[in-house]
Amino acid sequence: MAVGFRFRDFVPEDQPEKGFESLFKLFMQLVTITSGDVGEALQWLNELDKQYGLTDDNYGMGNFIDDLKKKGYIDENEQERGEFKITPKTEQGIRKSALEEIFGKLKKSSTGNHRTPHTGQGDEQSTDLREFRFGDSLEQIQMSESIRNAQLNHGMDGDDFMLTEGDLEVRENEHKSKTSTVLMIDISHSMILYGEDRITPAKKVAMALAELVKQKYPKDFLDVIVFGNDAWQIEVKDLPYLQVGPYHTNTVAGLELAMDLLRKRKTPNKQIFMITDGKPTCLKEGNGYYKNAFGLDRKVVNKTLNLAAAARRVKIPITTFMITSDPYLQKFVEEFTEVNQGKAYYSGLKGLGHLVFEDYKKNRRKTL
Repeated sequence: MAVGFRFRDFVPEDQPEKGFESLFKLFMQLVTITSGDVGEALQWLNELDKQYGLTDDNYGMGNFIDDLKKKGYIDENEQERGEFKITPKTEQGIRKSALEEIFGKLKKSSTGNHRTPHTGQGDEQSTDLREFRFGDSLEQIQMSESIRNAQLNHGMDGDDFMLTEGDLEVRENEHKSKTSTVLMIDISHSMILYGEDRITPAKKVAMALAELVKQKYPKDFLDVIVFGNDAWQIEVKDLPYLQVGPYHTNTVAGLELAMDLLRKRKTPNKQIFMITDGKPTCLKEGNGYYKNAFGLDRKVVNKTLNLAAAARRVKIPITTFMITSDPYLQKFVEEFTEVNQGKAYYSGLKGLGHLVFEDYKKNRRKTL
């Protein structure tokens, strides 16, 4: 009997997938963009339904809203005119969704994978093998390689098998230290200027990093602060609601708060990640503000550079993620980075998550 293949015409699906799960994925994206405004997110979802036919006669938008309430994703607050609010379950779901979106892409990509491990008594195995040393644990000994060495070194003649210390090979471990990280997010007006939404990718990266730390590195500390005219700390649960304000960029206030938080952490590794798209333009002076959005103001810049130097003296490196490619601003970032001896990345919005994740994983493997 002849063996072969049978071909037929490919008929694509006429309609997109319908039901709760497909709508829920869109809803989670929209509620992040709308900073937790359920009503606005549902309005956008209705518009998308009209344009792309996301629902049908069997499952409509009303069914979806009922399911959101039944499953505990939204709560109707009677005291606020029947407005819907997202629940803690949804807040966690948004963080997990951000982690899957960003970390999923990271695992598939090999770009920018810079490793600088400090080897020794650690708790994460590497791919490197070496000879046995006094103090190595039994779990590190690689039996297959060690037995092979014994056969090569002592031969296979006779009934006695000989395995000596010199035959043993162990798998090297990478040292991982507890790390304290402060993530600074710029919420000045420029983060939504010129029609480009820069704050939503920044929020997603922050939520994904927070969820990664919680799941994989529970002993690490991650504090999140935002800075505009002033700087203040926010809780991880507040990230979905984060919005840009009519603010200038007070980088000095952000750095001062970040360093205050890190001084309280008793960990060997301390670092600051700063996500911004602009230059520092503001300082707090008494009860008022000194502002200058035109060019790089010498007074503002000098105070910012002084803080970069102060962080360097206490061994706190600052990694700046500059989500703009303006050569004029890059010059300032280069000077800031040189003073601090930190690092700087000039990234598009799509590459931001990759850079933050890779840098976090790399830095926690060495004592800074």
